[in-house]
Amino acid sequence: MLTGLAVGCSSDRRNPVDPSPPPTGSARVVYAAIGASDAAGVGSSAPCLPFTECPNGRGYVPLIARRLADGREVSLTNIGVPGSVLGPAMQALARAVGRDIRSNFVENQAPFVPRDATLVTVFAGGNDTNVVSDAVRQGLAGGNVKGYIDQQVSAFRRDYEDLVRAIRNRAPQARIVVGNVPNMAALPYGTRYAFEDRRTLQAISTGFTRQAVNPMAAPGLVVVDLACDGRAYEPSRYSGDGFHPNDAGYEFLAEVFLRGILEGQGGLPASCAYMEVVPSL
Repeated sequence: MLTGLAVGCSSDRRNPVDPSPPPTGSARVVYAAIGASDAAGVGSSAPCLPFTECPNGRGYVPLIARRLADGREVSLTNIGVPGSVLGPAMQALARAVGRDIRSNFVENQAPFVPRDATLVTVFAGGNDTNVVSDAVRQGLAGGNVKGYIDQQVSAFRRDYEDLVRAIRNRAPQARIVVGNVPNMAALPYGTRYAFEDRRTLQAISTGFTRQAVNPMAAPGLVVVDLACDGRAYEPSRYSGDGFHPNDAGYEFLAEVFLRGILEGQGGLPASCAYMEVVPSL
């Protein structure tokens, strides 16, 4: 049985504790989803408005909730807001390059995770990759593009650590399942860019995965692999813009996240051919 959305907020700053395994096999799952347009199912045949009940949505979040509801009571809080980036530093950079980003995960989504959540999913990095790529294109990197990207990857890692800390302060017993970042240069929209822009997209997105997301894997925090799964790059899984998944793409995302939710492991490869589709910077 799938029950409706509920939200709340707090400024509680207690130290996080190591969570115990979630009761995904029990009768009740309290699920909170943090994300951007993917969490809302943009590009699918049935997208959802933020902070609304959307039981028939075709994005990966409602798909996960419906599949978990087989024999369980599932309470879903979908906090995802289209256009969001990970943290306040990336939001400030977005505004500096002319992107009107009005939400970030750390400040505007984590405070709404229910305190009794047993499961939290996070998918970040797509919008952030595009923001940093715009900054490079507009000359903010100066003559050291690689060094600038390394700085942005480090800032992304710090913001992700802040996000995880905030989630655990809110819901210390929740299993957190996060998706790493596909190589954006290999996505359909990325293949339309010029060579140097593709190199930039690749350096940013693979840097996020290798240096920020994958190293977070730990008891109670599962990282599921999208970067080295060939299905993440199939054009047939994307909507017309080549960036947002379509129904088939969201089915894929739901499958990968569900494996991490139910099995508690992600199976991350150290590297793969998908991580370098153009020569590195």
